[in-house]
Amino acid sequence: MIQGIGASSGIAIGKAFVLPNWEWEVPDQKIDVADFAREFERVYEGIRTSKHEIEQIKDELREVVGSAETNIFDAHLAILDDPVFMNEIQGIIQRQYKAAEVAVKEAIDHFVTMFDLLDDDYMKERALDIKDVGNRLLKHLLGVPEIALPVDTQPFILIAKELSPSQLAHINPDHVLGIVTLAGSTTSHSSIMARALGVPLVVGVEQGLTEPILTGQTIVIDGGDGTVYIDPVEAVIERYNQLHTKQTEEKKKLQHFALRHSVTPDGKALRLEANISSIKELEIALSSGANGVGLFRTEFLYMDRNRFPREEEQFEVYRSVAEKLGGDPLVIRTLDVGGDKQLDYFELPEEDNPFLGYRAIRISLDRTDLFKTQLRAILRASVYGQVKLMYPLISSVDEVRSANRILNEAKMELEQEGIPYDKGMKVGIMIEVPAAVMIADLLAEEVDFFSIGTNDLVQFTLAVDRMNEEISHLYEPFHPALLRMLKLTVDAAKRSGITVGVCGELAGDMRALPIWLSLDVDELSMSAHSILHVKERLLGTKQEESRGLLEQLQLCRTSTEVIAKLEAFKREPEEKTANG
Repeated sequence: MIQGIGASSGIAIGKAFVLPNWEWEVPDQKIDVADFAREFERVYEGIRTSKHEIEQIKDELREVVGSAETNIFDAHLAILDDPVFMNEIQGIIQRQYKAAEVAVKEAIDHFVTMFDLLDDDYMKERALDIKDVGNRLLKHLLGVPEIALPVDTQPFILIAKELSPSQLAHINPDHVLGIVTLAGSTTSHSSIMARALGVPLVVGVEQGLTEPILTGQTIVIDGGDGTVYIDPVEAVIERYNQLHTKQTEEKKKLQHFALRHSVTPDGKALRLEANISSIKELEIALSSGANGVGLFRTEFLYMDRNRFPREEEQFEVYRSVAEKLGGDPLVIRTLDVGGDKQLDYFELPEEDNPFLGYRAIRISLDRTDLFKTQLRAILRASVYGQVKLMYPLISSVDEVRSANRILNEAKMELEQEGIPYDKGMKVGIMIEVPAAVMIADLLAEEVDFFSIGTNDLVQFTLAVDRMNEEISHLYEPFHPALLRMLKLTVDAAKRSGITVGVCGELAGDMRALPIWLSLDVDELSMSAHSILHVKERLLGTKQEESRGLLEQLQLCRTSTEVIAKLEAFKREPEEKTANG
């Protein structure tokens, strides 16, 4: 057994197929000055063919994984159009008298080495993009066929050193049970695409390997916890077969809850909505019975491309989501980049504390041109459904008023142009910093709704970066301080008569459900795979009993005490059922 990193959940059991490295040996070939023009033309022709192939891949994948994921290939097109990349190739041909394929190979190696030396995981992942694009170009210059996956055998588990988006784009989920890569991370393009395709994926197993995995070996992988077994004993295979069967049966069992209304036995209706970043995620959410989208993360429209998305591009995506929801709410959060979310083409300043720096609404209020483009697109989409607008990382009344001033300018522009929009579109804010909690009563007078972002609220309240392994154990979402923050926020919203929801990870944590019922929040927005689990619990939990629990929780002094009471509350109905 070796331990990797779970990058796309699910269990897979099958025979390994080891994908050969998608790289070719290129003998050092010299040319004459008279050959320069011909070699340049070979490069240009290779680039044209490569771009055509990439566009075809985008078109084929768009219907499968959604437009947000296919934007990955915009980054590949940008590399082929990059004058720095082209100048490097031309320079090698002219200065060193080398053939086109040799120059391309040396240019790839140069940039990959340069990116790999950077102490930045995001930039290291971009090295794989350069290698992917460069190898596609090399393939055409050398006239060699692309490595094909077997289609006439039993479904298999794919093993690769690293897997490029181009290779993953050709994978048929019916043939590939799961994937294991020696390198990679959960934030790589390939991981994003594997999750969209629903293929279990474990990455980063190289350190745990003592000898190579061979084609034909039996492999068991758990894409949730990152466990990989190579030629395991029969008992391990049987255990994971049972686990796989159990997961499949649970999915089927839960599916009948999809059409049930999300109401407690004593009549409290609680909207269960989805957090999404693509059309594909929306489709999964709708099949799980989501009552709308409580958080559309628009920053994913801005990532993995070479420029900011235009108004028309954004409008088409927002409109499509609104129409697919058929009248259910769509909460669109404005651009939330900075911190751990960077854009290749938007150079953000180096910061000692990026999470406390130039990000989210602060960028929008500074770059009003970008902000207004997005606001116009959202306003135009508002006539196609129940669209709501939400500002992230708000910490003051001034920020809300400044954002609304720009929103009003966008409305006036559309009116002058004769473009319709919903004049009654609701505007809300994320509550995710302690300052917003402490002035929640003042903010409630400025907006139509609150959405509590528990992920950042926990981090900022406890001063804990949960991605920092040294202190991640201090990230305690059930800390008594957070419970007080939640009550302050919801009480302020209720007094002002505005709705309040929750859209952080805690919204999908079944242990927290009685907290939301007792506080009387209006909606919970979570990842699609959590909706049916939460709905099942909701249908068997009374609001009145939850209120009694909240009184007990408010007396707790530690997270451990809070969790113990929540766990005991969760077990009570299960024990009653077991005892008949």
